[in-house]
Amino acid sequence: MRTSAVLGLAMLATLAAAPGTRAQLAVETIANYAGLDRQRILEQGARREGSLLLYTTGTQIKPLVDRFEQKYPFVKVELARASSADTARKVIEEYRAGFEKVDAFELASHGLVVPRDEGILQPFRSPELAAFATEAVEPARHWVVVRESYTGIGFNTKLLPAERAPKSYLDLLDAQWRGKMAISGVSTTAVNWVGTMLIAQGPEFVRKLGTQNIRIYNLTGRALANLMTAGEVVLSPTIYNSHVAASAEKGAPLGWHSPGPVPVTDSGVAIARKAPHPHAAMLFVDFLMSREGQVLYQELGYDSPRTDAGKASAGARLERLYLTNRPNYIREYEDWAKLYQDVFVRRRI
Repeated sequence: MRTSAVLGLAMLATLAAAPGTRAQLAVETIANYAGLDRQRILEQGARREGSLLLYTTGTQIKPLVDRFEQKYPFVKVELARASSADTARKVIEEYRAGFEKVDAFELASHGLVVPRDEGILQPFRSPELAAFATEAVEPARHWVVVRESYTGIGFNTKLLPAERAPKSYLDLLDAQWRGKMAISGVSTTAVNWVGTMLIAQGPEFVRKLGTQNIRIYNLTGRALANLMTAGEVVLSPTIYNSHVAASAEKGAPLGWHSPGPVPVTDSGVAIARKAPHPHAAMLFVDFLMSREGQVLYQELGYDSPRTDAGKASAGARLERLYLTNRPNYIREYEDWAKLYQDVFVRRRI
């Protein structure tokens, strides 16, 4: 009997399981099905399901949803938008209350860590996985990074020519930059920046950098880049390459250097363990990971961890740190946050 036929029979057996376990087993089986008839099975199941509920952030996903619905007009995607942290809290509360309506996620990976640890995410396989950098895949395949950008040294090129701008973490300790740097005070940006420097340079370096009288703006990286364009900020080591590239294309006087290992700010795609519409969810996962989906992300200004995406990713030239893949990320994040407060925030009070 052919492998695909055997797996197809296994799926039928799963669907005939006891009612208490049937839905969960079906999601696990569908999420990991690898038969030759996989695409046909997913499409047939998605036609029956007719919709999926996606938990996501912002509006950046809309062009991809529109293209997905054009490709699969029998699936209607419902979006529920909130920050990654709020979404993580929401889905944990929902699952504890037995409200299991979400099918898939497109969230910053730091917002997927706790739902993963709570057993809410279903590991999955996709034929698209082979084209992705290994480090962009959560070790147990709970999510795959589908869009990313990198925090590095941004500067106003009118006020600070590229040849004079610092090019490494160690360069930031030069006395000439004392009082001239600013950072984004958004928690994940600032804390992951500190964590990266701890990994790359050690705690003593971070404490020395804290003596450089760095200004803290409680603004997003995008807003800080806008201040840099206006000349209010000359230099910042917490600027995203994607923001610089997008603004520079429009004539903004911005430049960017990679100082060494850079933290990856990413969003991953994941499927819920009790997804009511698992066929549609896996079709959506496949689409976001596909070359077509990754090119769309690139057109929106993001980098791609896919090795054969349409435009060469800046990440291919960088030493990237996918911090949320570290086995003790939550505990480390708490330690990094304390160090950030001690060295950069309380020092200024």
